[in-house]
Amino acid sequence: MRTAPTILHLDMDAFFASAEQAAKPSLRGKAVVVGGLGPRGVVATASYEARVFGVHSAMPMAQARRLAPNAAYLVPRFTLYREVSEQVMGLLGALSPLVEPLSLDEAFVDLEAGAAAWDEASARLAGAKLRADIRAVTGLTGSVGLAASKMLAKIASEQAKPDGLVVIEPGTERALLGPMSVRTLPGVGPATGDHLRRAGITTVDEIAEAGEDELVRLVGKAHGHALYAMALAHDERPVVAERETKSVSVEDTYDVDIHDRMRVGLEVQRLADRCVRRLRDAGLSGRTIVLKVRRYDFSTLTRSETLRGPTDDPGVVREAAARLLEAVDTTGGVRLLGVGVSGLADYTQEDLFAQAQAQALAEAEAAAGESAVLEHPDEQGAEEVAAEQAPPAERRWPAGHDVRHVEYGHGWVQGSGLGRVTVRFETPYSEPGRVRTFRTDDVALELADPLPLVRGAGPPPRARRCRLRAGGGVWRVATAPAPLKGRVGWAPSREVNPRPCLPGGRSRGPGAGAGVSRPGRSGGRAGVPVRGRGGGPRRSRGRP
Repeated sequence: MRTAPTILHLDMDAFFASAEQAAKPSLRGKAVVVGGLGPRGVVATASYEARVFGVHSAMPMAQARRLAPNAAYLVPRFTLYREVSEQVMGLLGALSPLVEPLSLDEAFVDLEAGAAAWDEASARLAGAKLRADIRAVTGLTGSVGLAASKMLAKIASEQAKPDGLVVIEPGTERALLGPMSVRTLPGVGPATGDHLRRAGITTVDEIAEAGEDELVRLVGKAHGHALYAMALAHDERPVVAERETKSVSVEDTYDVDIHDRMRVGLEVQRLADRCVRRLRDAGLSGRTIVLKVRRYDFSTLTRSETLRGPTDDPGVVREAAARLLEAVDTTGGVRLLGVGVSGLADYTQEDLFAQAQAQALAEAEAAAGESAVLEHPDEQGAEEVAAEQAPPAERRWPAGHDVRHVEYGHGWVQGSGLGRVTVRFETPYSEPGRVRTFRTDDVALELADPLPLVRGAGPPPRARRCRLRAGGGVWRVATAPAPLKGRVGWAPSREVNPRPCLPGGRSRGPGAGAGVSRPGRSGGRAGVPVRGRGGGPRRSRGRP
């Protein structure tokens, strides 16, 4: 076990709500709740001003409205949150090659692996600089915990909230953990906590006093051994930069139970398409299709089907999900549906028979369409005219989302209903703006992309790496916005960033094509990658 507090845990403060407050000057210092706004919505994040009223994450939105009726209730804007998260993760990647993201707003960093810290003083300095860099780049705050293990670093960051830094010095761990609740330890949820409480164990000290054998008897062999070790402040888990994705899934909860069987089938098809898009964005495919159905009485059914080979074909996934749905009784109503894919791989095994069948079907449909046009030209023309004359679907204006008006500029939706939408016109860099109301079909008003939270903020920092077949080393290109400098270098003994590369040096996933740098080249500025001829890997021209 290491003897210096060089494991860092970062947790952004009320991330979603803080991002909304930074983007909307009129909400700064006020209660903000982000989550699903329907009758069955759940709170995703509440600002610290809202937490004063008892609102917290995972609370039903209806309960939150009763506790804080005057708070601002907003629909999540994940596009903005992902952009800010990429900026933060880029700053962490500049500190160390070993960064383990846990979510959009939370990650572990091994500072020692990046030579960013080696003792308590240097670790504290690195943590303070990270917090300053995050504020400069994103305008948001994060809490930092530093300790000799992941478990203790996470506990330290919880103590540091909000917007603080706490270092747990080696040798003080047992005294710190002792009076804490058993729920503080990783893996102790409500069920395990209640089980231990019934046995008279409520604090970490009481876990240590109970002994390893008693814990094994109470909670099982694997959990008991781990729980006893953590109670003694022993946590040997390393920071893992690349964690294998086990499944990809999407699900929706509906405000009103769905009773129409045809509507259920259409929703399953839509979810299957969304799931495949996520698969393809991650460069993955899968063999096992999973359908999740939660019925009106809260009973949850899960059905799965394993294919002969991995696929990312939306038609194959839709058909498998439809077959699984046939075996589920949805008569009483459905409140939640989900489609997932597991058994993941980074390749696909094409089903030639299915492809041939699909092609033949498409050709048959095309031929049938041509004959219909020839036999019934008047009906075909009437259908086209009807389609052109059909009224457009009413535009949706989610609360909190960005809009732009031809005359008034950028703003965000405060609310909508009864054919009207209310907009407050302001930006992250302006004073609180004025409110105006428009018709929902006003052609001068349209949805817009989020603005950066900090004026002049560039694209999020990115780092890419590619494992070479020979030599066992890794080439790296890592860039970050001011105040950090870009750097290009050769790291012969460790991997740099959890982005696997495809053969030929092509990165897989978002930002693919950042390329790799080549050692032994010189001539220009370091840290300025230049794409080689023919669209191949980038070369770094410049002095190392």
